[in-house]
Amino acid sequence: MSLAAARSLPSLRDATDADLAAIAAIYAHHVRTGRASFELEPPSEAEIGRRRADVLARGLPYLVAELDGTVVGFAYAGPYRPRPAYRYTLEDSVYVAPDAARRGAGLALLAALIERCTGLGYRAMVAVIGDSANAASIRLHEKAGFSHAGTLRSVGWKLGQWTDSVLMIRPLGPGDATPPDR
Repeated sequence: MSLAAARSLPSLRDATDADLAAIAAIYAHHVRTGRASFELEPPSEAEIGRRRADVLARGLPYLVAELDGTVVGFAYAGPYRPRPAYRYTLEDSVYVAPDAARRGAGLALLAALIERCTGLGYRAMVAVIGDSANAASIRLHEKAGFSHAGTLRSVGWKLGQWTDSVLMIRPLGPGDATPPDR
């Protein structure tokens, strides 16, 4: 890799159907090799497309990061929980290709996701991070203003061991300082 390529910053945009193969490949790597996702088998490209369509149908952002014209990460927001009282709270998902780690794509994606969701009137974003040993994701969320809310010990069994979920939260806009718009 050239020095210029090593210093290039990611560009962000809305994901398109043409990005589904790259998104599926990035996610498949994380499903197969890590505990960030609690899925055991990578979903198909068609399933990734269905999930993206569900996010977009809710009016929520689904973004990709590119470095040198190649999709190296993706992020989206979805409802935190289905009950109506949670309607102002979202959960984020951010995944970056392993060969693009530590190049700024994750933080750029998460910052853009926060900005877009704040603009939509949401008041809180929750991160449900698979594996309390996932220091990179915890650090990423801390850099983006999330605070630790708790750890659910040993709630998942993956890759031959019990796995925690780390909960982090970040206010959006005025957060809980005022009632939401009606």
